[in-house]
Amino acid sequence: MNSSFPLVADSSFAVKCGGPQITSSAGILYEWDNETLGPANYYVTSSNRWAVSNVGRFGENSQSQDAQYKGFSSHQFTSTLDSELFQTARLSAGSLRYYGLGLENGNYTVSLQFAEISIENPPTWKSLGKRVFDIYVQGNLELKDFDIRKEAGEASWRAVQREFKTRVSENYLEIHLFWAGKGTCCVPVQGTYGPLISAISTTPDFTPKVGNNPPSSKKSNTDLIVGIVVPVAVVIFLSVFVLYCFVQRRKRPHGNDDEELLGMATRPYTFSYAELKGATEDFNPVNKLGEGGFGPVFKGTLNDGRVIAVKQLSVASHQGKSQFVAEIATISAVQHRNLVKLYGCCIEGDKRLLVYEYLENKSLDQALFGKGSLYLDWSTRFDICLGVARGLSYLHEESRVRIVHRDVKASNILLDSDLNPKISDFGLAKLYDDKKTHISTRVAGTIGYLAPEYAMRGHLTEKADVFGFGVVALEVVSGRPNSDSSLEEDKIYLLEWAWGVHENHHEIELVDANLSEFNEEEVKRVIGVALLCTQTSPQLRPSMSRVVAMLSGDIEVGTVTSRPGYLTDWKFKDTSFMSSDASNVKDEHSHYSSSTSTALAANLDHSPINVTEPILQEIIGDGR
Repeated sequence: MNSSFPLVADSSFAVKCGGPQITSSAGILYEWDNETLGPANYYVTSSNRWAVSNVGRFGENSQSQDAQYKGFSSHQFTSTLDSELFQTARLSAGSLRYYGLGLENGNYTVSLQFAEISIENPPTWKSLGKRVFDIYVQGNLELKDFDIRKEAGEASWRAVQREFKTRVSENYLEIHLFWAGKGTCCVPVQGTYGPLISAISTTPDFTPKVGNNPPSSKKSNTDLIVGIVVPVAVVIFLSVFVLYCFVQRRKRPHGNDDEELLGMATRPYTFSYAELKGATEDFNPVNKLGEGGFGPVFKGTLNDGRVIAVKQLSVASHQGKSQFVAEIATISAVQHRNLVKLYGCCIEGDKRLLVYEYLENKSLDQALFGKGSLYLDWSTRFDICLGVARGLSYLHEESRVRIVHRDVKASNILLDSDLNPKISDFGLAKLYDDKKTHISTRVAGTIGYLAPEYAMRGHLTEKADVFGFGVVALEVVSGRPNSDSSLEEDKIYLLEWAWGVHENHHEIELVDANLSEFNEEEVKRVIGVALLCTQTSPQLRPSMSRVVAMLSGDIEVGTVTSRPGYLTDWKFKDTSFMSSDASNVKDEHSHYSSSTSTALAANLDHSPINVTEPILQEIIGDGR
């Protein structure tokens, strides 16, 4: 590195690639990066905070804006609160590098933001282009053959964010985007290929010892005066503020815990209650999307036109505000194309609300079992199974915070405008008061999706989610809920019926009669995976990453030889205990409902299920 660069000056930096300076909704200042680069050129900021270099010439498209190695789109971008952040981008025909200079040594989180702005969405031929490149951070290959549109669910103008952990040991950070000659070169026009990036930001995973002031473009001899006056004014203001807080506390003996939020290092985006009240038309019942154990959910529209879903939490939490907001910040940081995006929260007094992205096609259970006009062909159903598996795999194995959902079911899987599945209500377990019976003690989930070891012992691991996924996969194939008392006896319980047709080698009988066409190989693969996922012993169930590999055809589906023990002795004559909701989706606005709408308590005295002694012994026993 150039020895003229300062060795230690900053603890982070953020760049708006190819565009003007902007402050994001999260309060991050993205610096200007509008310099015109050449085919072998670089640019270093005057403050030596960061630098960018480009190597490569768009030979086929030298007269277009790509010759400036910048891109622009006036579209509104989805999956983001900051559409303007993605309207410009930095392009390269070969190799694009960004450097963070003079960084304090330590561990960092690097956030890279992308959105495809050149290749159009289907159904035109211009959507057939593919932009594929590799991503290196500090010389390490982090993502190979990265395709922005593929990561965005084959959609253009949709934000994609990827985060990486890295270490700075010599006061600089290198981010390298490299085109290895893959993808297309001439669709929609010649020269559409190579790396593209919209924004970069870095944050330290430690308490910085240095300041991090953004560069100033103006310097004058008034700096000294400002340096004296401002500290004096701050001291006076703080003195008055402390006196005011003291007086207010004396007036209110019980105080207010708003000050818990002061000084928090990481906070999610917070909405005001007035803002959400206006967005939902004062929580008008007409805008109500559903209601579950955690409270009602309302559709809303913000002043900037964005449509949101507001979950109004009715369950009191014993956590302080800082703890509550910290949990929300953790969930907000978990991002994947198959997870519902949590935009932020509202916390004023005793009001606690969560703000999610709104998904047009509601929940999977309504699409499968409802009476609406939405039709899911086999290709879409298979993609839904694969997408849900990828989302759970991310929660279990890939995200910074490992999350067990606890209630994987069809009503907790939402569908966007392109019928891509998104898992909702993950990571909420710690936010609620466990004195409530519907989420009491350790067990919270829905009848029919609960793993035996979780239902009877309260033993919770990620394998409980694997079990729930297996049930959902069978529902997707069959187009029916996991239990339906209106059917003939051998078909009432979906798992039992599935094992019956499997043992007789008639798996195709399980396929939804509404499907006129389907891929028989894929159907058998999904059923085989589902039967593996619903084994009695959690050790016999595959991990979700292995489920993804089996569904994708990368590895063979394991064989299952005998039906699970919990089915061997389960022969019910009386089905009166069954909830009518299990066989009928009556509320067309049930999506976004709580993840514990129908739950079991760990204490069997409070369970709605009448469990016979042989069944209890079987589940509590050796788990054969």
